[in-house]
Amino acid sequence: MERDRMMAERVDLPDADATRLPRLFTPLTLRGVALKNRIVISPMQQYAAGRDGLPTDYHLAHYGRLGMGGAGLVFTEALCVSPRGRLTYSDLGGWDDACVGPLARIVDIVREQGAAPGAQILHAGRKAAVQRPWHGFDPLSGIDIDERGEAPWETVGPSALPANPGWPTPREMTRSDMDAAVAEHAAAARRCREAGFDVLEIHAAHGYLIHTFLSPIGNRRSDGYGGSLKGWMRFALEVADAVRSEWPDDKPLFYRISCIDDEEGGWTIDESVELSRALGERGVDVMDCSSRGLGLRGTPVVAPREQGFQVPFAERLKRDTGLATMAVGLIMEPAYAEGVIAEGRADLVAIGREALNDPNWPVRAARALIGPESYESVWQPRHGWWLSKREKSLEAARRERPAE
Repeated sequence: MERDRMMAERVDLPDADATRLPRLFTPLTLRGVALKNRIVISPMQQYAAGRDGLPTDYHLAHYGRLGMGGAGLVFTEALCVSPRGRLTYSDLGGWDDACVGPLARIVDIVREQGAAPGAQILHAGRKAAVQRPWHGFDPLSGIDIDERGEAPWETVGPSALPANPGWPTPREMTRSDMDAAVAEHAAAARRCREAGFDVLEIHAAHGYLIHTFLSPIGNRRSDGYGGSLKGWMRFALEVADAVRSEWPDDKPLFYRISCIDDEEGGWTIDESVELSRALGERGVDVMDCSSRGLGLRGTPVVAPREQGFQVPFAERLKRDTGLATMAVGLIMEPAYAEGVIAEGRADLVAIGREALNDPNWPVRAARALIGPESYESVWQPRHGWWLSKREKSLEAARRERPAE
């Protein structure tokens, strides 16, 4: 079969060479899943699904291309656990069994290109029911009904507090609502398992549902789900337990959090340490260390940020909890990414928008850190063979060029 032949031809980094490789290109095994290097493609919403939440040919091309680029792990965008938990009408879904078959095609194409396929699951909470970014990213309104037939729906949260001034006030969730949301996360995890993903991540950052339970700013409850660190963490831990129960023991579970709210009276890095310890006890393997986002979304905002501005969060959680961590945040230069891993600040680095700019970032990083030999040891052979020949031709020309 063509797939079997392609898998046989794929060139992976041999374990025996690990001691001579840059740390960024050393393998990492998490439970029973072996990643060929420490580079991860972050989940990035594409807003390309139909209203049924099913993937399209665009997703096959998009994730297949990212898989070809040489990363060890490629995440899908967030799969929403319920229609009510979507951000937009164009989000990918994980809420229906009809999603399993189409998602399995993404799994196959990513794996065939040499990367481990990963999925992220999400409930947007009070930040649901918004326009696509290029339509404004504001809450859906009558304009969207008139122009696109997209009516808003009711949003929910731990407390009846809007995400931003002028936004709709979410309905405060009842115990029945919370139980249903936990069950929706578990069901989405089951569907990801059935689709064959190697890695699963729970999205609990950026002002979405779980984050609002964690943050004292978003959670004003006086029952057992608020009022103290134990109460703020309760929903997040219940989701972790439910998801882990549906996720195979031999596959790793990641958990993305906003390590700080960066707002007065908000969630802090010390509380993230305590949460991470509790999550580790519940079978979480990797903490994905982002930050902020409780109010306005950070991605469309122009803010002064430097490369690796969130790496210190990954470093702190790794040091204080012993869990593996993933560093994220404007990581663009191969030498910088190598330093993060070589210095033990994190176990993985996640590339997001840089991978959209250059889907070959991982193998181009290998060329920068390893040299021309990476064409034959790291690049997939259909590309590496041609580039190796070009490299040798250019080198021959340089040797024959008369000295000036």
